[in-house]
Amino acid sequence: MGIKVTKFGGSSLANAEQFKKVISILKADADRRYAVPSAPGKRFSGDDKITDLLYKCHDIATAGKSIEQVFDKIRSRYMHIAQELGLDYSPEEELERICRNIQKGEKRDYVASRGEYLNGIILAQALGWDFIDAADVIFFDENGIFDAEGTNSAVAKCLSEHPYAVIPGFYGRRADGSVKTFSRGGSDITGSIVARAGGAELYENWTDVSGFMVADPRIVVNPAVIRTVSYRELRELSYMGATVLHEDAIFPVSHCGIPINIKNTNHPEDAGTMIVSDKSRDIREGLVTGIAGRKDFTVITLEKDMMNTERGFGRKVLTVFEEYGVSFEHMPTGIDTMSVVASDKELYGKKEEILNALKKSVHPDSVVAEDNLAIIAVVGRGMVRAVGTAGRVFSALSREKINVRMIDQGSSELNIIVGVDNEKFEAAISAIYNEFFN
Repeated sequence: MGIKVTKFGGSSLANAEQFKKVISILKADADRRYAVPSAPGKRFSGDDKITDLLYKCHDIATAGKSIEQVFDKIRSRYMHIAQELGLDYSPEEELERICRNIQKGEKRDYVASRGEYLNGIILAQALGWDFIDAADVIFFDENGIFDAEGTNSAVAKCLSEHPYAVIPGFYGRRADGSVKTFSRGGSDITGSIVARAGGAELYENWTDVSGFMVADPRIVVNPAVIRTVSYRELRELSYMGATVLHEDAIFPVSHCGIPINIKNTNHPEDAGTMIVSDKSRDIREGLVTGIAGRKDFTVITLEKDMMNTERGFGRKVLTVFEEYGVSFEHMPTGIDTMSVVASDKELYGKKEEILNALKKSVHPDSVVAEDNLAIIAVVGRGMVRAVGTAGRVFSALSREKINVRMIDQGSSELNIIVGVDNEKFEAAISAIYNEFFN
């Protein structure tokens, strides 16, 4: 096979024992030529993620206090990993430099990125591979917008000079040279960027589960594993709360059709989940691919007679949300009604002002906000040609006496969106899963 790019999550690199598993995986296949590490995650329940400790150090330093007590936990983790791996290299000098920089007031993104940076150096030392600092090849413009094409050119050139290398995930640099991070989970995006630039035939994303589950295992006991899923299905599921892969990690590889294989570091023999092009012949279409959702949304509903004949009505409504910096999730409409669904987090502290602004802007007959809403997406390519799928979803919820507060479906028929009360969220997920998979 050709080049494989591998990304390892925080649980895969939480301690020296996990590092040894990663090293074994990489050395087992000569095609695995580029590794993208996250920062160390939790070793056990109640443990700290290194990134969270780094954010805490930044907050403490910003308040003008000493970070030594918290940074000692970070220092101890990395020193222990290096010692247990038996490396000639010690991260002590890098750790002290980072500690000084944080105390001197380095920016939040720089501080957060040092977990991946240090893990990258240690993993490269353990493998005997080259280390490529992501800040040298992954670029953002002055506004913090990712420069996809500039980055692709720089990464491709750099990889051509390094046959085996470790590139830390999660960060790059702005035009002014300062460090800029992706959103949390952004190491997945880095892996995808490297896969595209390196012309990889496969992007392996290693975590602590054997692929994507049809539903959240915290809600459904032993849910089925999704063996093959399309880019579009995966993005829908990731956006709606399935957290194995960052939703934006799809874009770099989807342009060139590179498949992603979700694999389990603790069980490398498991096949995992293959994420492939929407047009791939490898997709075996089932009726429903996956079920995912999130809690804590609010529906703002406007009613106005003859709304459908009033030109610009929808634009005026959405302009209000834009002016208050609120992104919306869904927008179910009727002839005389229009609803806008937004997360409670987005609306926090703005709801009443938005309601008043809507009254002034479009003069509705009524406008009401209803909170306590959870949104569930039933996703599947097979639903396009199947009759009665929506009926089965609603029947399953009806049997459990779960009231459906909202219904939405895109014209692509890739998903069916339903809204239920927050307290019915888990029961609704289970009911839908049982309908299609039990």
